[in-house]
Amino acid sequence: MAVYLCISFVPLLLFFNTIMISIRDYFQSDRQNKLSTSVNIIASTITKANYFSHLGDESKRLMMDSDIAEFSAQGSYRILVMDNYGMVLNDSNNAEVGRTKIIPEVKNALERKNANAIKTHTSEKTIYAAAPIENEASEIVGAVLVVSSIEDIFVSVSEIEQKLIMYTAITTLVMGVLVFAVSHVLIDPLSSILSVVQKMSDGHWDQRIKINGRDEYAKLGHAFNEMAEKLEKVDNTRQEFVSNVSHELKTPLSSIKVLSESILLQDGAPVQMYREFLQDINSEVDRMTRVVSDLLQLVKLDQGGLGLNIQTANINTMVSDIFKRLIPLAGQRDIGLTFEDVREVFIEADEMKLASAISNLVDNAVKYTPNGGSVKVTVDADHQNAFITVSDTGIGIKEEDQGRIFDRFYRVDKTRDRETGGTGLGLAITYSTVRLHNGSIRVVSKENEGSSFIVRLPIHFIRGD
Repeated sequence: MAVYLCISFVPLLLFFNTIMISIRDYFQSDRQNKLSTSVNIIASTITKANYFSHLGDESKRLMMDSDIAEFSAQGSYRILVMDNYGMVLNDSNNAEVGRTKIIPEVKNALERKNANAIKTHTSEKTIYAAAPIENEASEIVGAVLVVSSIEDIFVSVSEIEQKLIMYTAITTLVMGVLVFAVSHVLIDPLSSILSVVQKMSDGHWDQRIKINGRDEYAKLGHAFNEMAEKLEKVDNTRQEFVSNVSHELKTPLSSIKVLSESILLQDGAPVQMYREFLQDINSEVDRMTRVVSDLLQLVKLDQGGLGLNIQTANINTMVSDIFKRLIPLAGQRDIGLTFEDVREVFIEADEMKLASAISNLVDNAVKYTPNGGSVKVTVDADHQNAFITVSDTGIGIKEEDQGRIFDRFYRVDKTRDRETGGTGLGLAITYSTVRLHNGSIRVVSKENEGSSFIVRLPIHFIRGD
């Protein structure tokens, strides 16, 4: 509020001061112009009447007295007629006749310095204006001095100043009230936002900003709420991730402990039993190893620690090699594998990491397709992107689950994932790998009708995207 008042009040004061100076200067300049005209008329009248050539003539002197008195009465001036030595020959006030006075304006008039023959004396509140008097030979024989009071100008300016002060005070008061109201309008939303931010900094991720209107604050509130939702989701995902990691590691550890205790508590058990228990323990250790390896791979992908070895890769050949590895698995369950290469596609990518990601999609399609089903992979491209589509006739994915299938440890069918030996990290790794290649992946699925995963990859890899 103080800033707004300074910004508005200081220019107002400067404007007020400028206006007052301009008004005072205007009135004084106007009076000077009028006075200059008057003194020249008086000097011209005296010159034409040739009063100075007949100063000893009583009738001429009386005529000059009459003219001076008339001019003085008309303009409310004091008029002094002086010779070229500065002696006062006529005074409309009859106070200085016969005296010699040295007046700068008169001196300048006698020297024909007309520009300096008029001056405002602010301290005396008067204006002095002088003009030379000439004889028949155009010689300067004297000067006329007109003295005009400008007291009326100061009174008028003072009245205007008082009114301006009153208007300025009223304007300042109104502006102060408006600024105070506007400051509340501007500051209250910021205070509300700051309060929410402080609560969120204390870990209350459920805080949201109340949004009113469609102004910039509303836009800021929308953006902040979206950020808060993402942060809350990240926090929930982190907690869920920690919980899932604990669960994934706790389950095999519990199994190992039970199997180990069973071996220790059974004296004289057959060797075959020990072998079976040890095989089970080995399987659980392998499962833990896969979980830890997948977690480490995800961490490196997130941190960019897995550098990409970008080379030109043939997508068609890569998918064909994946099919060769999975044909035995698909054949055991009578699942048909179909590869449709619409066109031969070459892209810039890390072939090893990309092959692992696509292999995971095809492997999942085979695992989650019932016996006798089919899996189809299509490779196509336009002038900018390559498209790899993995479709199956499997169990499908519920609509409410489709938004989370790329989350870590998220399982649509936890029982089935256990049976297939998955860690729940495969799709998360695939998603991160595709994103690392500046691509995208999306799923189209209906429950019990199958799923299609569409991978889009830029043909030309641009680092830093």
